Amino acid sequence: MSKVLDRSAAAAPKVRPGRSRALFAVQVVGELVITAGVLALLFVAWYLWWTNVEADAAQATAVKQFVQAHPAPAAPKVAAPSPAAGTAKAGYGPPPVGTAPAHGQAIGVVYVPRLGADYSRPVIQGTSQDVLDTLGLGHYKGTAMPGELGNFVVAGHRQTHGAVLDNIHTLVPGDRIYVQTADGFYTYVFRNEEIVLPDRTDVLQPVPTQPGAKPAQRLMTMTSCNPRFGSQERIIAYSVFDSWQPLNAGPPAAIAKQVAALQGKG
Repeated sequence: MSKVLDRSAAAAPKVRPGRSRALFAVQVVGELVITAGVLALLFVAWYLWWTNVEADAAQATAVKQFVQAHPAPAAPKVAAPSPAAGTAKAGYGPPPVGTAPAHGQAIGVVYVPRLGADYSRPVIQGTSQDVLDTLGLGHYKGTAMPGELGNFVVAGHRQTHGAVLDNIHTLVPGDRIYVQTADGFYTYVFRNEEIVLPDRTDVLQPVPTQPGAKPAQRLMTMTSCNPRFGSQERIIAYSVFDSWQPLNAGPPAAIAKQVAALQGKG
């Protein structure tokens, strides 16, 4: 029996130390690659999903806080004044223009029915990462305030951190955009969009793309990255001021139920 065992042992192949080390190295590298892949997938999930969950919650809280701090009746309490001479419809006079708050403070709330029946996002002063990544739409410092002559410009993410302007490309001419501030509700009408390169800061001018020109219109401009899953370009959406009404007149009919729900009245 011992001879048989000795013969078997002698016939068994010998593993070279160098080959053993090479196989071990391949195994280690393979495990590292798999781990890196898992981590990459987790990062993508966090970036495209969890940042939206966190930002949505923060923005919903900010919207409710602002709306409840500046309540409006569910229905108008005062009648609109008679049309002024030479105008085609009733109005409340020139729109009031608020003062830009400190960085990170709320200006108001934006409602865009085209982007969803319950679409409402806070507008916060500033466009730095701390604002855009958490608080919603950021107002470019130095641009006009709601209702002011010139260009009221806001920016927002498209696919992450709340995806506040994810569907900006679906706007069609004539769509209404409503901005609620401490003074009232401002209505803008979407006009057109354009795609520009990231260095085209002239779209932020009082008269977009015309530096130095004196504004004669009240505009609202929304900016975001383009395409939806990239940032090689910027999509620019222009809207023109249509009308305004004070808080005590109630919200525009198109968003009345939504405002009431945010106030806890519906």
